[in-house]
Amino acid sequence: MQHSSVRQNDLLTVFSQKPIDEEWSFADCKPSDTAKWTHAYHRYPAKFIPQLVEKLFDEYLHGPMASVNDPFMGSGTTVVSAISRGYYASGTDINRIAFLIAAVKARPLDPQHLEKKLGYFFDQLAILDQEKNYALSGRDVEPLVPERHFERIKYWFSEENIIKLGQIHRLISREEDHTIKNYLLVAFSNVLKNCSIWLKSSTKPTRDFKKKPEDPYVAIKRQLKKMQRGNAAFYAQVPEMVRRNPDAFLNLKIDDARQQRVPGDSVDLVVTSSPYVTSYEYADLHQLSTIWLDLANDLTEYKKEFIGTSFKKYEDRRLDSRIARDIVASMQEKNRKMAREIEAFFIDMQDVIGESYRILKKGGRACYVIGNTRLREVDVLNAEVFAETMLSCGFELDRIIKRQIPSKILPQTRDARTGKFAKTSDADNHAYPCEYIAIGKK
Repeated sequence: MQHSSVRQNDLLTVFSQKPIDEEWSFADCKPSDTAKWTHAYHRYPAKFIPQLVEKLFDEYLHGPMASVNDPFMGSGTTVVSAISRGYYASGTDINRIAFLIAAVKARPLDPQHLEKKLGYFFDQLAILDQEKNYALSGRDVEPLVPERHFERIKYWFSEENIIKLGQIHRLISREEDHTIKNYLLVAFSNVLKNCSIWLKSSTKPTRDFKKKPEDPYVAIKRQLKKMQRGNAAFYAQVPEMVRRNPDAFLNLKIDDARQQRVPGDSVDLVVTSSPYVTSYEYADLHQLSTIWLDLANDLTEYKKEFIGTSFKKYEDRRLDSRIARDIVASMQEKNRKMAREIEAFFIDMQDVIGESYRILKKGGRACYVIGNTRLREVDVLNAEVFAETMLSCGFELDRIIKRQIPSKILPQTRDARTGKFAKTSDADNHAYPCEYIAIGKK
């Protein structure tokens, strides 16, 4: 679909008449397929499946040494897929635990070196586990618990598990190999919810006082064994030139997607799944990792950095997208605060899409995976707004793909009145019944 055949006035009609493309649903993919290699290192909300990324690579990248970018890299699906093929991968995320996960997932480790390191770590863990009195075990392993977050940690964890997790954290802190230390920290981060009283499978910070938290010693060992298998498969897949010098192929930053540290006209393909209007909820979902790894001084202040946060407001900016302006106006009649949030989100995304245009080579493409939703009885047409914004930023609208939502770690329902994520049994509408891939060509 070329720009010449789609005017901005036609976008609503084009999207409303777009059929679902079954070829992009990947209905035959098993969990073992979507969780291959390092993709299963860590749970993450709204992560898309690697098969989608790989198909976009097949469609738009031809030949070796391509450069791929993801401005919202999240847990690293795009960058891992790029590294698996020997492409250069750049990406940003303002979420510090997301950056850690992506950086670890995208770096293949020599299996023999990892085996030795894990063997030593498991030996130390066994010494702690053999002690009957956990409070006195490993006298030289003083629990490492971030003092400024201690009250919040007590809110989620039993005294016994705080000590055990603190001792595991201390063992990890002593690892001198920075790459291995980060690998261990990702495993540590992923077991925190199971070792806490966080309500199982909840997408909101909710305590379950009937829950029996898992033993941290058991959880971390099982998680590391799982990750070890994933790394071995990934290492075998990655080209030798990347294995020898991964730093030459990776450019990952904790950064603002609106101003990436990537040269202009240098990227062949942008593939990303952007945040949604209320993406500050994702900061809440990662709060256990944030407090244990001491990634933020204050959780409330930390949330203000996220695109889509309720704290943002722009007085001197105007939305380029007419569709976006109409959505904001409709929401203004329902809820002024939420209208400001939506406006700020679309202004931020306007800047991100413009940045994608800057870094792309001539002829390069930007692929934005995004779904529509409904808040306060207002249809928030994210995909249509993104497509219109691409046009205003100078892109040709190359293609629109409509696909069924895959099974992914994403809250699937919202309360229609409040717009907040809710349990399926409590909500009255689907948050994202389908999603689109809006593809712009520079």
